[in-house]
Amino acid sequence: MARMQFAANITFHILFPTVSIGLGWMLLFFRVRWLATQGQGWLDAYRFWTKVFALSFALGVVSGITMSFQFGTNWPGYMERVGNIAGPLLGYEVLTAFFLEAGFLGIMLFGHGRVSERVHLAATVLVAIGTTLSAFWILALNSWMQTPAAYTIDAAGSYHATSWLGVIFNPSFPYHFTHMLLASALTVSFLMIGLSAWQLLRGVAARSAPKVLRVGLTVAAIAAPLQILAGDAQGLNTLEYQPQKIAAMEGIWQTERGAALRLFAIPDEKTHSNRFEIAIPRLGSLILTHSSDGEVQGLNEFEGRRPPVAPLFFAFRAMVGVGVLMLATSWAGWWLYRRAGWDASKLPRKLLGVFAAMTFAGWLATVCGWYVTEIGRQPFIVYGLIRTADVASTVPAPLIALTLALYVTLYIALVLAYVGVLKYMAEKPEDVLDAEAAKHATPPVGVAPSPAAGKAAAT
Repeated sequence: MARMQFAANITFHILFPTVSIGLGWMLLFFRVRWLATQGQGWLDAYRFWTKVFALSFALGVVSGITMSFQFGTNWPGYMERVGNIAGPLLGYEVLTAFFLEAGFLGIMLFGHGRVSERVHLAATVLVAIGTTLSAFWILALNSWMQTPAAYTIDAAGSYHATSWLGVIFNPSFPYHFTHMLLASALTVSFLMIGLSAWQLLRGVAARSAPKVLRVGLTVAAIAAPLQILAGDAQGLNTLEYQPQKIAAMEGIWQTERGAALRLFAIPDEKTHSNRFEIAIPRLGSLILTHSSDGEVQGLNEFEGRRPPVAPLFFAFRAMVGVGVLMLATSWAGWWLYRRAGWDASKLPRKLLGVFAAMTFAGWLATVCGWYVTEIGRQPFIVYGLIRTADVASTVPAPLIALTLALYVTLYIALVLAYVGVLKYMAEKPEDVLDAEAAKHATPPVGVAPSPAAGKAAAT
């Protein structure tokens, strides 16, 4: 029950950092393009998507605080055992990333027209860096839990770092970090593609939507194949350090040479077999080991140490399936848009409808990927060292179930509200832009307005 509650929190939380990490850099691009061209469409895009960033940042902060409390409420033994490592990493995230984001976000949101263009651009840069630093520290801790390194254990069973560089740059960190940054880029790209397509269908945001759609398709078309390469590299790393996770993802029960690729199956943990299996001979070994005759250890080698099989098997296929769909959509969309001479009015409405339908495709792929990563670490909370059951809270299950129900109810309401606000903003972008124009026409406190500014504000 404690794992389910933490899973509900991380499922909700990860949605918003996935948006803010990539969107910070997209905003910087819009800002630079506006400074270079003075095109009103780029400024409109910057102002609109800054509001999306602020909304995502707010929900990410709130859910992140709730999730951090659960280290104590759900897993008190975790911080007792590894607090000397986890505590500083979480502290570094707050000191170097969150403060940077929160401090300069105010300037980015409210300072345009009140500070110089150089200062405002610098604030946008620092916010983008802050979002990436936040991912850096959180993934350093998470990847250390996957592949612990550079630690020692004292007589009381507490863990201490022997090298912070070794802790941070543990064997799986480069792969997790790269994979997450590309996932964020894809998530934001499809959010931009979907909302821009919806605006074009509704006949609004004529200056900014075509530009944002082109940027989204271009970034997605580049990031999607890079994500496939990053995923392959991470798979090789996982096969080396967490072979039972790979075995569960692929539904491999017996150690095999020339393992088949299971396209579909229903894993049965009672019989240690798969039902209704559809497989391609040898392709599994070729993908996993880059050799058609490569050996892949089976789940039966890890009795008592294997993760739940069915959730990993299906979550992995959902992630890959959505990823392939995103690749095909971005490539086809980019080619058709280019063929239309980058004229959005020439794009078929059915194509725009497909784009709009895939607005939140990145969310689905990201959540499935996190399930694979986190469920695949079970039954350990620190892989190979500390079992989840050994550090769980002793709070009675009915009490956890009650708070779980409250969390899920609140989170569903918040996600629906978030999507509803995005839909409203996309359909009525003039409300956002008019509010921005009125705000910038108002002089700072203590400064008399010029006649021109007063007329603009009145208008």
